[in-house]
Amino acid sequence: MATALAPIALPEWAWQRTEVREALRERDIGAVFRRVQQYGGASQARIATAVAMTQARVNEVINGRREITRLDVYERIADGLNMPDDARHLLGLAPARDTRSGERAFDLATFPEVVQVYATQAAASQDIQQLAASARQLDVLAVRGLGLVGLKDSLLRSSLTRREGQQTLQLRVLLLDPGSPALAVRAAEIGESAESLASGVKLAEARLRELSSVCDLQVYRYEMRPTWRIIRLDDTLFVSSFDVGWEGHESATYKVMETPNGPLYRGFQRMFTSMVETGNRTV
Repeated sequence: MATALAPIALPEWAWQRTEVREALRERDIGAVFRRVQQYGGASQARIATAVAMTQARVNEVINGRREITRLDVYERIADGLNMPDDARHLLGLAPARDTRSGERAFDLATFPEVVQVYATQAAASQDIQQLAASARQLDVLAVRGLGLVGLKDSLLRSSLTRREGQQTLQLRVLLLDPGSPALAVRAAEIGESAESLASGVKLAEARLRELSSVCDLQVYRYEMRPTWRIIRLDDTLFVSSFDVGWEGHESATYKVMETPNGPLYRGFQRMFTSMVETGNRTV
């Protein structure tokens, strides 16, 4: 019988099971722990030792009373469970360090730009709205943007009008060109008609025009296939992605902070600026 100190090593086939891969994609660590118990025969105490948590904390995670959101904790769990690189990738992590080559692999701790990982945009909404309330600059890269800035109850709408004495907000919004081939492709990816998606973009533009008198507003259309969904609030980015079958708000969201030498913030900001420079301004 394995003791609490025995390392955990699931068979390769366990990491390939559909329910395990789905749990990794959704960053549902409670489900991952349950599968480790099921396929590895590991007790809560053994899991706790492997991932450097208390048994009480592992119990809370397994029973859905606590969520894991920090990137460093994901790393610790992946290392403790001896996840293969494919499983780490599904969890959104870099491959494990390869000690056989004698070379030091990329260490995320050296580039602390990603300071938090949220399972969805909804999980990040409180943090986003808190920063938006006092931000001087707001950049948004979206497909149609209705859920972010276009509707009265959208995520950022209430933060766009400033109280007396506050600095006017500088707002730049990039939306997918409703007449572009990329829009038709994106509509097919999410099972929506191109006409409906194009109408959503135009509605968002119309609603944004209403804000011209209360903030320094620029709205542009871009034509490339959507990949990233970005909210920049001064020196903080919230980044998620688009893919076949899911919208940006359904993706995991990374909170990225500007650091002196970090490439992520600079890279995303450079991309946004380039899209503005090549886009077609509509508002």
